[in-house]
Amino acid sequence: MAEEGRVTEDLTVRVMVVDDHPMWREGVARDLAEAGFAVVATAGDGEEAVRRARASGPQVVLLDLNLPALPGAEVCRRVVAADPAVRVLVLSASGEHADVLEAVKAGATGYLLKSAGREELIDAVRRTAAGDPVFTPGLAGLVLGEFRRLATEPGTPARPAAPQLTPRETEVLRLVAKGLSYRQIADRLVLSHRTVQNHVQNTLGKLQLHNRVELVRYAIEQGLDEELG
Repeated sequence: MAEEGRVTEDLTVRVMVVDDHPMWREGVARDLAEAGFAVVATAGDGEEAVRRARASGPQVVLLDLNLPALPGAEVCRRVVAADPAVRVLVLSASGEHADVLEAVKAGATGYLLKSAGREELIDAVRRTAAGDPVFTPGLAGLVLGEFRRLATEPGTPARPAAPQLTPRETEVLRLVAKGLSYRQIADRLVLSHRTVQNHVQNTLGKLQLHNRVELVRYAIEQGLDEELG
């Protein structure tokens, strides 16, 4: 029996791989295909990536930042603008904080270093497809810290009051703001992984947000991350 909450048919997950090194790009695409994902496109430069993403409709774009023709962050910005449902997982050799924050501000929902192993990469793509923000250890805290800084920055426009959320949705949102994964939230609240996913999806719909990174930022701006110990 498949693990609850896990994408049981990875073949239904459409993935695009963008990297300017052919051997690396082909190797990653092959690993993902062997793991059961549908690799719908690959690209070797930024402009090609934007064109092919629009043509192939991937659910997850695995994106390098250092690209010819168009920088990876700009690729991310354009791809997400064209289809906000696309999830972009950056796979980069750079762990520089500025690169991580630029990618997240451009719309990336995760950031993984190229030092990650094959199984870690496959798991990261699977989790990204399921809606989890995936970051190399240490980088998630950086992103949360930046969101908190932005939320308290003078001149930051106030968000409108949140639409009416159920008590459970609010509870889940507070834990999302803490940076917990779906699995951690499920364990904390003694719920199934799928139930947590459903609460997050319902909340995204009510708030008219597109992904969990946006949701984390919203929750922090509302001060929900300070309401739990």
